[in-house]
Amino acid sequence: MSLNGRNITIVGGGIGGLACALALRARGAEVRVLEQAEAIREVGAGIQVSPNGLRVIEALGLGEAFRDVSVAGQAVSLRDYRAGREVLRLDLTKLPSAQSYRFVHRADLIDLLAGAARAAGVSIRLLQKVCSVEPGPVPVVHLCNGDTVHSDQIICADGLHSVLRPLLNGAAQPFFTGQVAWRAVVPNRVNHPSEARVHMGPGRHMVTYPLRGGEMVNIVAVEERAAWADEGWSHQDDPANLRRAFASFGGMVPDLLAGVAHPGLWGLFRHPVAEIWHGENVALLGDAAHPTLPFLAQGANMALEDAWVLAAQLDGPSGLPGYQALRRPRVSRAIDAANGNAWKYHLRNPLIRGVAHLGLGMIGRIAPDKMLHQFDWLYAHDVTAPTA
Repeated sequence: MSLNGRNITIVGGGIGGLACALALRARGAEVRVLEQAEAIREVGAGIQVSPNGLRVIEALGLGEAFRDVSVAGQAVSLRDYRAGREVLRLDLTKLPSAQSYRFVHRADLIDLLAGAARAAGVSIRLLQKVCSVEPGPVPVVHLCNGDTVHSDQIICADGLHSVLRPLLNGAAQPFFTGQVAWRAVVPNRVNHPSEARVHMGPGRHMVTYPLRGGEMVNIVAVEERAAWADEGWSHQDDPANLRRAFASFGGMVPDLLAGVAHPGLWGLFRHPVAEIWHGENVALLGDAAHPTLPFLAQGANMALEDAWVLAAQLDGPSGLPGYQALRRPRVSRAIDAANGNAWKYHLRNPLIRGVAHLGLGMIGRIAPDKMLHQFDWLYAHDVTAPTA
């Protein structure tokens, strides 16, 4: 179906919602974004944009502007926790030029997308808390202030606590994985290079990489523990708890943790991928359909892919059923890969850990291409290509 003149409402002004607004607007739709916050912004943290997500940003016409606010990743370095000794190095510069990895502050990407959306004529309405969505021939958004919004289509990019997902799929049943994660952004006082470092230790690991021209460093630290923590990204913790959990880590980790002032803390929960992504003229996008654990850095990238594919399918004969058919198998594979990743970084038995690290190092030296290309199915995929 043609999108020229079609009225589409997007619930949620995050990365996926704003990218979808841009993609739909470029195809002629009249788009409004409803965001419950008082401003389009994102709490401070970094994200890794892998080549598959970057292709969507470039297809939206934002490639050059994005490069200006992001850092090019040169390598992934896996390191033993005690002294920071490198176990395996994946040289990202040896990948084809089209497969570029970037590190960006989430707030900078949000600002870029929101500015482009407004410039394209997307209406962004703030302080719009949505209570429910009603599918139908003319679907309706019910706002908590009593107002209603009618549209030709409604896209819910409203995250973990989506108002539409339970209506389509019933109540979700996530379960606590026995892992919590801290995140923080600190000044780069350690001259952190332009690479993602994975510091691997018993029952925990930490990922660090630079942001904002190398002036800042993003930290995501994961610990296995029985104590439950609330799900969500808005909970703050005492930095002493983070430093205590990683007190045995050496290398640059102690200096990085010394700069942490207000870390966020959240429990990691595993969610099933939604069985149903759409109803009559309504659809789910991003975390609303498929929350993922952070062990493959694909949350934002999958949302970007969703945004492009949804717009393309609405502009063609397949519509929302085609969107789900294309996206659900790929997202499920990515989430399964993320679910299986954490244990590799958390080996507790020192003998097993030593043997595993030795094996990784040998593979890295003998068959570096094998390690570098093991996720080509994920990173080399281009949803913006005509045949995707």
